[in-house]
Amino acid sequence: QVQLVESGGGLVQAGGSLRLSCAASGRTASQYAMGWFRQAPGKDREFVGAINWSGDNTVYLDSVKGRFTISRDNAKNTVYLQMNSLTPEDTAVYYCAIHRTSFTWSNVWLRNKYAYWGQGTQVTVSS
Repeated sequence: QVQLVESGGGLVQAGGSLRLSCAASGRTASQYAMGWFRQAPGKDREFVGAINWSGDNTVYLDSVKGRFTISRDNAKNTVYLQMNSLTPEDTAVYYCAIHRTSFTWSNVWLRNKYAYWGQGTQVTVSS
């Protein structure tokens, strides 16, 4: 059984920063792409970004490019989402997820490519 546990969410003022963490257990996460998604109230869950298994390839939602950075520490089985210059539009529950297939980097923006999800962490940005 794979478990993903997010942490690091909270309340921050517009322009501030937060770093989310996602700790994986039960699977060698270093062999899988990992994704971050978010869901705002009344909206569908949307792709934020993803990182490949080795950490040398990332992809982001256009609206977060240049502000958000995904990284990973495979020794700790942990993936990070550094969020800078936050705006109220970034307010959402943020989820991490692990890809279904090892060493695969295709269509990583699609929710159905991910096998396991964390419980989510709330990020609230005040204006």
